[in-house]
Amino acid sequence: MGGWVWEIKHWLKIGAGCDCLQLSDIIRKRSIMHQAMLYEKLPNSRVRCGICQWRCNIAPGKFGVCRVYQNRDGTLYNLNYAKASSVAVDPIEKKPLFHFFPGSLAFSIGGWGCNFHCQDCQNWEIACPADNEPWLNSQEVPPETAVELAKAHNCQGIAWTYNEPSIWFEYTLDSAKLAKRNNLYTVYVTNGYLTPEALDTIGPYLDAWRVDIKGFSDSLYQKLAKINRWRGILEVAKRAKDKWNMHVEVVTNIIPTMNDDDDQLNSIACWIREELGELTPWHVTRFYPHYNMTGLPPTPISTLEHAFEIGKKAGLKFVYAGNVPGHSSESTVCYNCGKTVARRLGYQTEVVGLEGSKCRFCGAELNFRGGGSKEGVK
Repeated sequence: MGGWVWEIKHWLKIGAGCDCLQLSDIIRKRSIMHQAMLYEKLPNSRVRCGICQWRCNIAPGKFGVCRVYQNRDGTLYNLNYAKASSVAVDPIEKKPLFHFFPGSLAFSIGGWGCNFHCQDCQNWEIACPADNEPWLNSQEVPPETAVELAKAHNCQGIAWTYNEPSIWFEYTLDSAKLAKRNNLYTVYVTNGYLTPEALDTIGPYLDAWRVDIKGFSDSLYQKLAKINRWRGILEVAKRAKDKWNMHVEVVTNIIPTMNDDDDQLNSIACWIREELGELTPWHVTRFYPHYNMTGLPPTPISTLEHAFEIGKKAGLKFVYAGNVPGHSSESTVCYNCGKTVARRLGYQTEVVGLEGSKCRFCGAELNFRGGGSKEGVK
């Protein structure tokens, strides 16, 4: 094992400047069956999965919606444990997380598949692969290796990202436990569809919950992601903050004609303020045509700026326009004294006015985690 660990380290170091590193050069063809942690045995050898809010009722030999949990003779297995599609050393701002260890590097790792089927998916090659079992030709990155690579490349933490992290839940849980023992922060970049019991299982080991709230209507979630019961996403996000003291930031990718109306944007902003708090960052990001939505134009900058104003009027202190490098809203400005405390250009960040989680100039609480010498991982 030591030989290929060194090889991937050497290769990763060379490629760390890339956006995403495809693990195709070093292949180990081995399928790992890992028994699921959260499921219920049902009559006739059926099982009910308890990882995500689909709560799939799966017949013997069949798969859940995500296609990576399979019922084999009445036992539920995860088929892609530790099988990575891509890894990278990313600025934490890329997730995006702006109030969480600003300027740090996150060892970022993604697997295969998703429990959503978003029409605008940016990473559709790994989230919606044409191959039913793409992990069979994937690199294995066990939790010990992920932690070792994170430390070797001067990362302060690990982020499970690029695809939905909950669909290799057992792997992320084992990795998060090991990361915490090694004083690394842990991040889920998620669609938020985890069940409350799954959240409570990983909650003690997870520091940040970067969640998508794609819209605020049944029709939007059904049309965009084929999801009917989406309000559970809101409940779990609130639970992550209130019960587990996770740092929460929200992203809404604004898609022309779909979720750019004032009603949805105002509803999202008001929900964030009322349930997560006025200091919770809201990222309103620019849509670019991808996957099955290549017929729509990119989001106009004016639409993002309108969403920014809606967020501010709703009472949110920190609204950021995303996917627009150089936009005036990229930097963090203290709402109390008006001074810049974190200066950003794209993914480059310079912390200029933080003392722990507060403004160094006036002492206002700004909801930063790891923003200065007084803050650390939980």
